[in-house]
Amino acid sequence: MSLAVGSKGKAETVVTEQNTAAAVGSGLVPVFATPYMIALMENAAVNAVQAQLEEGQGTVGTKLEVTHDAATPVGMKVWAEAELTAVEGKKLTFAVKAFDEAGAIGGGTHERFIITVDRFLAKAEAKKGGK
Repeated sequence: MSLAVGSKGKAETVVTEQNTAAAVGSGLVPVFATPYMIALMENAAVNAVQAQLEEGQGTVGTKLEVTHDAATPVGMKVWAEAELTAVEGKKLTFAVKAFDEAGAIGGGTHERFIITVDRFLAKAEAKKGGK
């Protein structure tokens, strides 16, 4: 497996009543919620690298440092773009940006780690048994 620095991914959605700050409890106003912007950024990062991973591998988000700089009302399209900027072993670093139809709404950096999905899920499930 060799991940290419510079790989890019994108994810998009439309702001609805269901993904507003008022609906998810992250605020009281009916504009695109920060948690949804972050999820869109993570999805763009996944889309940047998933096809380059070996079968049975995936990535998990471990760190985000982002700002949400502009409000987006219900009905507007929003999208996120991610670019892989560094690979250090299993750690992947991305530059992430989010936009609406009027311009930039947020950005920052995001880190993900490459995992073996079966092993990761087994370890998570083992927590149920107190192991």
